[in-house]
Amino acid sequence: MTARRPARESNAAADASLPLLRRFPALAALSRVRLGTFPTPLEHIDAALPGLWVKREDMTGEPLGGNKVRSLEFLLGGVRPGDRVTTVGAAGSTHVLATVTYARVIGAEPLVYRWRQEMNPIARRVAERITRELGNGHAPVSRTIAGAYARALLARLRGARWVPAGGSTPLGVLGQVNAGLELAQQIADGLMPPPDRVVVPLGTGGTAAGIALGLGVAGLRTAVVGVRVVPRIVANRAHIRRLIAQTARLIERMTKEPVAQPVPIRVVHHFYGGAYGRATAAGDVATQRASRSGIAIDATYSAKALAAAIDLAELHKGTTLFWLSFDGRWLPPGDVVALGRQR
Repeated sequence: MTARRPARESNAAADASLPLLRRFPALAALSRVRLGTFPTPLEHIDAALPGLWVKREDMTGEPLGGNKVRSLEFLLGGVRPGDRVTTVGAAGSTHVLATVTYARVIGAEPLVYRWRQEMNPIARRVAERITRELGNGHAPVSRTIAGAYARALLARLRGARWVPAGGSTPLGVLGQVNAGLELAQQIADGLMPPPDRVVVPLGTGGTAAGIALGLGVAGLRTAVVGVRVVPRIVANRAHIRRLIAQTARLIERMTKEPVAQPVPIRVVHHFYGGAYGRATAAGDVATQRASRSGIAIDATYSAKALAAAIDLAELHKGTTLFWLSFDGRWLPPGDVVALGRQR
């Protein structure tokens, strides 16, 4: 996949490109760099996964898709060639990979600091790609989370633009609010029936928070189900609600209008598997079922969320939408299934 130079939009162009900015034109005053290609497709994969639809967030952009592209459009707004950008994450973090990739696309210098995690085979592939994307850059893996944050703080004090872990700040969440509004428009256009539930991996919470707020603004009552893939202290409903409240205040401050309440949120804990990055038997089964529809998923995030989505679809019937946040298109064909069997 070939990188392209991102577009920096005028307000007029921005107004026409995103449902978020059509709904809240005042937000066009925010700096934004256009990295993604939207809307992302919806697919009904009933043959392999009965009752399930998929939102293909793996197709948000080139040279790399995934849910983080939406947040980075706002978090990297105003970054210029030659600027430095710093972030933190686990050794095989897709957030770190996306930040490095798109900082490079812009022409900025990424400074990333990581901590150790339990590595599954695909997480190792992500970690290897981070190293390749950095080239001669420096991406040390600290023994502790505190060590990684300390190094990032030093980079910030020296003038680097800070991109928080997971991109989960009110500014980054705006990209996910746009995703919720985009889905609402696709439903209104008849591309899928209104889902009873949207199932998303739950890490730092920005994606779940933004979708819930966006669907609420659109007037839908679809529930958002976050499937926890990190320790409970990070991923919990109270944290999601704080992110929603902070993002709503940002919108209200800039638009001078009230923001609708988010849709209901539920957090599912029992697909976690005991450690970030640890593959699970249920996730392996979900990986193999998804592969029959040509969809590549990862053991850290998507496999656990898809296992939960399958379980919910079978238990509660109705319409379930799985939010595919991982871009596995860059992996060799068949690689995900083969790797998913290794534990």
